[in-house]
Amino acid sequence: MNEISRKEFLKMTAMSGAAILLSSLESFAKESKSSKLRIGVIGCGSVSNRYIPHLQSSSLIEIVSLCDIKYERALAQNQEYKVNAATYPNIDDMLKGVPFDMMITLTDMQQHGHLNKKALMAEKHVWSEKPIATTYAEGKALLELAKSKNLRLWGAPAVVNSPQFSFMAKCIQEGKLGRIASAHGQYGHTGPDWSSFFYEKDGGSMPDLGVYNIATLTGLLGPALSVMAMTSIVNPERMIYEKGLVKVEVEDNAHILMDHGKGIISHVMCGFNYFDPHGHEAHGQQLHSIQIFGDKGNLRLIGYDWETNGVYLDDSYDHPATLYHQETGGYVWQEGATKVAESIINKTEPKINVEHALHVLEIMEAARKSSATGTKVNLHSEFKYPLNTVL
Repeated sequence: MNEISRKEFLKMTAMSGAAILLSSLESFAKESKSSKLRIGVIGCGSVSNRYIPHLQSSSLIEIVSLCDIKYERALAQNQEYKVNAATYPNIDDMLKGVPFDMMITLTDMQQHGHLNKKALMAEKHVWSEKPIATTYAEGKALLELAKSKNLRLWGAPAVVNSPQFSFMAKCIQEGKLGRIASAHGQYGHTGPDWSSFFYEKDGGSMPDLGVYNIATLTGLLGPALSVMAMTSIVNPERMIYEKGLVKVEVEDNAHILMDHGKGIISHVMCGFNYFDPHGHEAHGQQLHSIQIFGDKGNLRLIGYDWETNGVYLDDSYDHPATLYHQETGGYVWQEGATKVAESIINKTEPKINVEHALHVLEIMEAARKSSATGTKVNLHSEFKYPLNTVL
């Protein structure tokens, strides 16, 4: 049996994904009687305050259903944003209620996998906040389920949508940095105090924070081949205003090394014990949160990759670094669900792809295994690379 190259494999994967997209879009066009995509939102906590208004800003989307196990939150968001949607206290009632086309999952991260599965089983497309599932195996099974039912599945974050990401990718692909050697990403603050799920089993700083940098660096440098990591719990107890003092069960400090092949090594650090004077929201952050180094130049992303403030390109010994793309170009971190929903209506393929989200999930799982065993962990997942970099 002849072996295929990594490049050939990725090309075959991309062609297969395009065929699945076309099939699912044709199916949607036949079945939908509405010119708008009907959305059901599950999880009406703080994150929904960003998602709901952004979804409402699209003329191609209609929110028809809101759900939360704390039912009063679904009622409150329905009234606050004048959604005029049906409201439900659990996913089973929601799936049996007002018909909709795509579910948007904004619950505690530990619940994503089984909720997303229920939606797919009920013939709904899914956009999920990160992570898409608890484990890579669970996430991969979700994708296979979606394919078997001719449905689409996507997962946050949407960092590949920003003009800063496109600019950095373009610089890399045009060779402006020369031969790339190293990259670094960092994201942290002193930790959430509004919910305990961040510190419970299957929570942690990687799926909440590090996921952004991992998505950015793999999107720019290509899939990681292997991972080495060290994680720790710096603060073993946390004060949560709804529960009081809770035990921290998962990492609140993580350092992850990724081998991208061709000699390229990247590093991500993330945690809930990193003082940042800009706080959790990080408005006005000027820190170089992403740095990429080659032998002819370097790129430095200003601000966090989920809310970017510009990119410095330094490729000259004689001139100071040039600042590009201080404007966001309309990009906001909560736009992913809106963009993929619009792509279904418009029959287009968004930059975000689920295989990338699954690769990031495998990296986080491998990082925990590496830290626990003190070994390098090889990875198996792939995604289409390079990603679309049209500005």
